[in-house]
Amino acid sequence: MHPPLRLVAVDIDGTLLPSTSQCISPRNAQALRAVQQAGITVAVATGRRTAFLTHLLEPLNLRADTPLITSNGAVTHTLSGDAIDSRCLEVPVAKALCTLLRPFGTMVITFNRPGARELVVESLDGAHPEIGRWVRANRDSMEFVKPLECVFDKGEQPIQAMVSGSLPRMREAEEAIKAGPWAAHCETARTEYPARDLSILDLLPPGVGKGWALERLAVRLGVGQKETMAIGDNWNDVGMLEWAGQPVLMGNAARELRAMAKTNGWKQAPGNDHDGVAVVLEEALRRNAKARA
Repeated sequence: MHPPLRLVAVDIDGTLLPSTSQCISPRNAQALRAVQQAGITVAVATGRRTAFLTHLLEPLNLRADTPLITSNGAVTHTLSGDAIDSRCLEVPVAKALCTLLRPFGTMVITFNRPGARELVVESLDGAHPEIGRWVRANRDSMEFVKPLECVFDKGEQPIQAMVSGSLPRMREAEEAIKAGPWAAHCETARTEYPARDLSILDLLPPGVGKGWALERLAVRLGVGQKETMAIGDNWNDVGMLEWAGQPVLMGNAARELRAMAKTNGWKQAPGNDHDGVAVVLEEALRRNAKARA
C-alpha cells in the first residue's frame, strides 16, 4: 500500500501529449487540475526547453507555482518564471563534445537565455528528416555559428547539448562518449521514437537528469520518495522512474522499457492516446480520498 500521494512528475511527449497532436486532452488537463486542487504538487518533467512549454501549458490554468523540470533536468523553475534550480555544462566539455559528435548528426547547443536566441546550430544540412518539424517550431530561437565551437569564445556555459539522428547512429554516438575521455564530465539522456527511426541524445552536466531534478525538488518541498509519483514513456524518464516510490510507465513505451517495468515492479498505464495520465491520476485521487476517510 502506497502512502498518500504528495508530488507527481509527468513527462510531456509520449505521456501527457497524444501521438498526433500538440494539445493536451481535456481529460488529462482536468486530471492535472484536480490533483492540484487536492493539494498535490504537479511537476512537468520534460526534455523540452522552457520556452517551448508555454503554448502547451497556458490553456490548462495550472497554478503559477507549478514546477517545470526542463532540458531533461538541467533547469527547474515555476510556471510563472521563478528560478528553482539549474546546472550548466562546463565550456571545455561542451566544446569537446561538438568536435566528437559532429560526424554523428545535427548538433544543437542550448543556452539559458530567456527571450533570446537560445538554440545554436552549425548547419542543418543532412539533418534527420523528422527534425524538420522541430526546426520549424524553433526557427525564431535559432542562431547559426560555424564552426559550432566558436559559440563558446566568450565563455558562456550552455545548459545542454543535443545531437539527433537515426536510432542506431545515436546509440553509436552514446557509446563513443562513454568510451572517450569526457564520459566522466557529462551525462547522456537518450529519447527514442522507433516508428520514425528518430533518436535524440542530450548531453547534460554530470549526474543531471530528470531523476536528479525530481529528487532535489522533493527535498525542497519536504516530500518523501514514497510520496512521489513519476509518469513517463521513454529512456530519458528512467532516472525519475527509478527514484520515485510510485513509478508509472506508459503503455506506449518501447518493448524494452515495458520489460524493464515488469522486472522493476513499475505500474503500467494505458497509452498516451488513451489518456493514460488521467487514468493513473484519477486512481491516485481515489486512493488518497480513501486513505483520508
